[in-house]
Amino acid sequence: MTRIDKTPESGRPVAVSVRGLVKHFGETRALDGVDLDVHEGTVLGVLGPNGAGKTTLVRCLSTLITPDAGHAVVAGYDVVRQPRQLRRVIGLTGQYASVDEKLSGRENLYLIGRLLDLSRKEARSRADALLERFSLTDAATRPARTYSGGMRRRLDLAASMIGRPHVLYLDEPTTGLDPRTRNEVWSEVRSMVRDGVTVLLTTQYMEEAEQLASELTVVDRGKVIANGGIDALKAKVGGRTLRIRPADPLELHPLTHALRQLGLGEPAVDAESGEVLVPIVSDEQLTTVVGAVSARGLTIGSITTELPSLDEVFLSLTGQKASTAQTAPLLEEVSA
Repeated sequence: MTRIDKTPESGRPVAVSVRGLVKHFGETRALDGVDLDVHEGTVLGVLGPNGAGKTTLVRCLSTLITPDAGHAVVAGYDVVRQPRQLRRVIGLTGQYASVDEKLSGRENLYLIGRLLDLSRKEARSRADALLERFSLTDAATRPARTYSGGMRRRLDLAASMIGRPHVLYLDEPTTGLDPRTRNEVWSEVRSMVRDGVTVLLTTQYMEEAEQLASELTVVDRGKVIANGGIDALKAKVGGRTLRIRPADPLELHPLTHALRQLGLGEPAVDAESGEVLVPIVSDEQLTTVVGAVSARGLTIGSITTELPSLDEVFLSLTGQKASTAQTAPLLEEVSA
């Protein structure tokens, strides 16, 4: 078993360590030297547009396909040299629920428990406990084909937890879910992390990343193009928005005119909040704005700054807008 090293940055062990991972599908280089770390008991969000290589990465790390080059250690096991040991300590939930529709919810979980070498008694106990945890007890004896999409997704998550995994891969886990069910899935993921599970989450959806991930890795065309905390990535893109509210609402338009004359960028008026928004890129510009407003005899009621949204970060890094429709990555469908 390979030792998991401590990292001084986080103070936590590294549960997933990937270095130089490469995977080809014919002429397509799906992974092109990927490096990343996931610290124990945290969620790493892997972001990227369709075809970025996210699902290919998950398949390599879960031993479903073999990388062509590079090295990966998950929960102390080498992905290529120790696949049998690794499979006992990981869980995987893909983009679509992979349950047997003819079996009941309880039978699905019991079967997976037995495949993981749990005793009959332990498999039944784990199945019942997870059915209760995922609010599926009332439907436990019904065939999975009668379940709603949200219920199937919860059953799929329960199945990934039956063996008490150390590391859980969630590959776009909320694809096709309604908002209420998506929130339920998010709640369960948070609960798993509180229990000590390490999660690698792939997603195209910025809200999901902000809700769940403590750190992000952005991939595009098989390469890592950025990584770090959410605020750090926002700061890396550069630029902030200054929101200024005059003490007197009647000064809203004079304030807008004064800011326009500074040449920092076209100010925008948020009539609902009574604020003027203007882009800045430095603290010096913030000082300039405050001085110019005061020099014109205008009184500031409040002034705040905000970093770019994660959607803006995604657009800046990849040249594409974040997804608004839930669609499966095209490259990974080809490489299945």
